[in-house]
Amino acid sequence: MASPELISAETYTKFPIENADYRIAYGTDESQFGDLYLPASTGPHPVAILLHGGCWRAQYGLEPMGQLCRAIANRGVAVWSLEYRRLGNGGGWPNTFLDAANGTDLLRKLASEHNLDLSRVVTAGHSAGGHLALWLAGRSKVATDSAIYTPNPLPVHSVVALAPVCDLERAVSWDICVDAADQLVGGHPRENWANYYQGSPSALLPLGVPHVTINGTHDAIVPLAYVSHFVESAKALGDDASLVPVQDVGHFEIVLATHPAGQAVIDTIVKFTAETAEK
Repeated sequence: MASPELISAETYTKFPIENADYRIAYGTDESQFGDLYLPASTGPHPVAILLHGGCWRAQYGLEPMGQLCRAIANRGVAVWSLEYRRLGNGGGWPNTFLDAANGTDLLRKLASEHNLDLSRVVTAGHSAGGHLALWLAGRSKVATDSAIYTPNPLPVHSVVALAPVCDLERAVSWDICVDAADQLVGGHPRENWANYYQGSPSALLPLGVPHVTINGTHDAIVPLAYVSHFVESAKALGDDASLVPVQDVGHFEIVLATHPAGQAVIDTIVKFTAETAEK
């Protein structure tokens, strides 16, 4: 059987641009902002915090995810799409982590003006952004003396992780994103284990909230076997964790809103916000 034709990284960067309703800064750097996409209804709106991927590297920004953000907002969920400093433009340790944290916590200031329901917050992220989405759910465990510690983190109620780089130490051994995980935390695991322990979702398990990982069966960038180890570890430690393999797709189909795989992702995010409301 012939292999399916997959969306390339180049095609991903050319996904349709969908401008946000608001672009709001959470810091002074040009990469410290979020794009807020709002549903047409009056609310209050559940919120999906969305983090784009790109191996935490500066050449990849949030623009290709705009079409997914708008499609989610059209289903009644506000989307806070975070930009953050990345490798090559001031990111790495600790800034990438602090940006994700501070951008998330800004929602407390935005909630009243934009009628956001912060009792229904889902983090979602793709690839390197999936790492950050999972890390945000577990960051309350970060040691107070860590460079990436922030007080009083906004509670996350569930996570939708899309082909996430979920275990930074194993990302190094699997050569995921080449040397980006090393650069993100400032060295190889043998040299800088403390940073891996604070910055990797796998080291913060159990996260204590439901999380689902969605991965293409033909993903060569973040392979299914890599993420399945994380999900099984989370389940063994008591998390409500699940893995959804998507047949015959690669790394990028799951974030294209018009693709059946992307539509399934949107359905999952909407479902998670609804389940949170019922609890």
